[in-house]
Amino acid sequence: MFNTLRSGAWLTRQRLRAYPAVLLAAFAIAGLGLVATARHGKDIYHHPLGADFAEVWTAGRAVLAGEPARPYDVAAFKRDQDRFFGPSDGFYIWPYPPFFLAIAALLALCPYGVAFALWQAASLALYLAATFAALRPLRPPTGTALLATLAFPAAFINLVHGQNGFLTAALAGGGLVLLPRRPVAAGLCLALLAYKPHLGLLIAPALIAGQCWRTLAAGAAGLVAMILVSLAAFGTPPWEGFFGHLGFSRAMLEAGAAGFGKFVSPFAAIRLLGGPVPLAYGVQALITASLLVIVVFVWRSKADFRLKAGILIAANLAATPYVFDYDLAALAPALALALSCGLDKGFRPYEKSGLAAIWIMPLLARPMASTLLLPVGPVAILLFVAGLLSRAAAEAKAP
Repeated sequence: MFNTLRSGAWLTRQRLRAYPAVLLAAFAIAGLGLVATARHGKDIYHHPLGADFAEVWTAGRAVLAGEPARPYDVAAFKRDQDRFFGPSDGFYIWPYPPFFLAIAALLALCPYGVAFALWQAASLALYLAATFAALRPLRPPTGTALLATLAFPAAFINLVHGQNGFLTAALAGGGLVLLPRRPVAAGLCLALLAYKPHLGLLIAPALIAGQCWRTLAAGAAGLVAMILVSLAAFGTPPWEGFFGHLGFSRAMLEAGAAGFGKFVSPFAAIRLLGGPVPLAYGVQALITASLLVIVVFVWRSKADFRLKAGILIAANLAATPYVFDYDLAALAPALALALSCGLDKGFRPYEKSGLAAIWIMPLLARPMASTLLLPVGPVAILLFVAGLLSRAAAEAKAP
């Protein structure tokens, strides 16, 4: 058995098609069941379909009503959600910077159901484009790659939650894939990732270490432009609300208001296991600092760019305490980059099996954390980084 895992021989072409196809069919049945059992736009748990998208649409409605700072008023935003979706004990906060309000307002021009469908369809297309761009140099079988990308469990989790993991994957993966050939376009993509700034903590250090000055300049210019446009469109109150809102988001994180099992960060792992908040922050800080050193080291090296990009994407997910399982959709282009490297240069021992384990991990992370108190999510991400780092180091030593 270990020899089979070591070689990855168990991943035959038939299995590479059959397993994702079965999983995708199961996801489709589950999704249709969720819709079929919904009543008045709410699922059996009394949440709006695409629950987290409710915050985006509600924020957009506030902008259209001429109140762009309202989403940062917790009490007012809760009242708005109750008005649109009916009274509920649940509540979806608006944690995004003000420049994301423009997208929310555009979506809120449509009825909720239409807006949700448009958002997921458009961001799914971008997610697929970024993942396939990472594979493009080697052109693997299109059908197999499409099945694996669509059946990636994080994609289904993102769809059900109505979240923006597809957009994160597209901007992070697409930006890095563009970087060698179109550095300015890459910088603009990475600047757009600032809609979730905590998922890009290591991007600037990586670009500085890799001396990617044009990309860094384009990203900085793009970020400044977004801030200035948001100030011109909405004024300063939304920015004041955003910075004032950070303390509320931090308190929710520390208390585990969403449930620590949904998170896949080192911070959440310590809290899940009963560790106090200071210890959780200490462990998170140590891991973030270590990842910073790794990213700077790799981006200063002559390692294969696909390894640099894959390490950066995965490291960004582990470098923040505030990352959910639906954010793992960003791993799709990172897995594609690692697969591209392996198909091009040959796979190392256990590498195929390891990539398969990372691919299935989002399906297991939440149930194992919530029921067995096993935080496999952050462990798997860190092992993925370690595997890519090991390959980069081995290639650096090769004659």
